[in-house]
Amino acid sequence: MSDLEEANFPSQKELEREISEYLSNKYGRRVRIVSTGQLPLAESDPVGEDSGGAAAEKKFHFDLAPEELIAHLDQYVVGQEEAKAILATKICTHFNRISRSLARPGGAAGRNIGRIKNNVLLIGPTGVGKTYLIKLIAQYIGVPFVKGDATKFSETGYVGGDVEDLIRDLVREADNDLERARFGIVYLDEVDKIAAGGNNQRGLDVSRSGVQRALLKPMEETEVEMKVPHDPISMIEAVEHYRTTGQRRRQTVNTRHILFIMSGAFAGLDEIVRQRRQQRSIGFESTVAAAAPARSGTFLDRAKAEDLVAYGFESEFVGRLPVVAVLEELSEDDLYAILSNPNGAVVVGKKQDFRAYGIELRFEDQALRRIAALAACEGTGARALVSVMERVLLHFEKKLPSTGISHLVVTEALVADPEAVLARLLKDGRYREQHARQCARLATEEINRLVDFIRDKLGGYLESHDVLATPERLRMMAHEVEEEDLEPREVCERFIDLVNLVNDRARRVSEECGLDLTFSEEAVDRILARRPRQEALVNEVCDQVLQAMEYGLRLLSQRRNPAALVIPAAGIDAPDNFINQVVSKAFKLD
Repeated sequence: MSDLEEANFPSQKELEREISEYLSNKYGRRVRIVSTGQLPLAESDPVGEDSGGAAAEKKFHFDLAPEELIAHLDQYVVGQEEAKAILATKICTHFNRISRSLARPGGAAGRNIGRIKNNVLLIGPTGVGKTYLIKLIAQYIGVPFVKGDATKFSETGYVGGDVEDLIRDLVREADNDLERARFGIVYLDEVDKIAAGGNNQRGLDVSRSGVQRALLKPMEETEVEMKVPHDPISMIEAVEHYRTTGQRRRQTVNTRHILFIMSGAFAGLDEIVRQRRQQRSIGFESTVAAAAPARSGTFLDRAKAEDLVAYGFESEFVGRLPVVAVLEELSEDDLYAILSNPNGAVVVGKKQDFRAYGIELRFEDQALRRIAALAACEGTGARALVSVMERVLLHFEKKLPSTGISHLVVTEALVADPEAVLARLLKDGRYREQHARQCARLATEEINRLVDFIRDKLGGYLESHDVLATPERLRMMAHEVEEEDLEPREVCERFIDLVNLVNDRARRVSEECGLDLTFSEEAVDRILARRPRQEALVNEVCDQVLQAMEYGLRLLSQRRNPAALVIPAAGIDAPDNFINQVVSKAFKLD
């Protein structure tokens, strides 16, 4: 073929288009040419353990110690010492073990024979903090977390949720990052409701023992396909991926490193354990019951695998939950401790409700104790605190925003008779003034309690970041917690960043001047006391102070052996006077 003929010869696409138009005109639009380039290419390798995920796994790093995690939980969760210890220990061991194995040459392909995953079963009545504990842990250690309800699932192939949807939800929680999702936590609540037989006779098997069987492989290790045939979103994403790349995509997540945590109230399990412990075998297949115990409700911490099987779980399912933690029922003292905890959501949330209307809300200690006593009578754990709080304060929350009242003190008398106190508050001006004075007094007391809490619970955290918990710094932190409705730990993190910012500025100036320059702790506190307490203002204050001292610092650096200079609080208030005095004294000595 000549060059001219080759230049005029149509391309493949042009030929396809012309032939397609000819056939369409002759036989209708139902006939068309399909290019081989439009056919799907071979499937790409699954994004799983043996593909690109192997390199990504090596990025996973975990080095948290159990006691550090327990200390964090102690800031939020009252009591439950045994459960916190079990959870913190086994979760830290699980992720530290993964981190160590991936750090070895060969990574996850190392020695995995006999590896047992520390899946956990939580047993405890409603309202004791099972879900709250797991959420706190997942948030603190920074892994993806998803919560599901066991009652909504059915065995694969039946109408209802698929247990593999939990893994897909985990990927979504990880912002569709499959590498992060492989190291997540799946939390399944109400798992006692999928027990078949025993205390749970009602319901189809596909939603009980069928769900148990469906969970067996994910709890151990399996590949979960991300694309769901009946999910239109997955289908659209697959089409869009093929349109842009020309390839089909098969995405899977391996559950080898995903930790499963199950929980439930397990009503009736205590009785099963009690009967087992009281039976004594005599002869062949005969039993005699021992004397009844003095009180019930004390046997859950002695539950064994055979008790869970008797409750209605299959032995294979129980075998994949080697760790069992029992949470105790909350007492009245526990409920009071929850209310008085600075991290307690009930009191803080109610303060925020009233603050939305410009009303300052305070609680007397005896009022909190009375609320805890009323909540204990309801028998629903910490959830009862919210119910009691709403009953006591609902009418105040409705009425006070329409008045000029800006202060409310919750007293024991108010808890006992809210309507009478509300009526008096609306009519008696002196009574309103009394509330305002009490609010001021209680605000001071709360600041002092916050100072103690930050020092006792977070002092070690501050010191680990080279930040001293000075009295003035603690008080500033307490005020920030109170004024901005922040968690104490969040405020500590903010102060750590600001203190490091101040010290970094001093280090940079030291390098420029050749002089060992630092700020005293009092000087740092004086800088942090400026409002608004933000990085921009801290930088501005440091600039003003250091620029005012610049000439004197250069003079000091020219001395033969310049002494280290520590800028005190007075150097922040009057930097010119301070540096002049230092320079005069230094050169007089020369």
